[in-house]
Amino acid sequence: MKIEQIVRLVAGTMVTTSVILSQIHHPAWALLTVFVGLNLFQSALTRWCLLEDILRQAGFESCCVAAPVARKEA
Repeated sequence: MKIEQIVRLVAGTMVTTSVILSQIHHPAWALLTVFVGLNLFQSALTRWCLLEDILRQAGFESCCVAAPVARKEA
């Protein structure tokens, strides 16, 4: 499994689990859904995700190889 697939799997599992728990246990579990959503929003803007870094260090492969950013010389 590739890093991007695992990130989506973990996010989807956390959202689904928190919605279920907020219905059967306590409404405060909905805050986990908000947390996951904010993290997805942040990672889309910054292109940084802690889980991706952890999975990369654990040896998982990315399905996308980002091109290096070209630097302008002054």
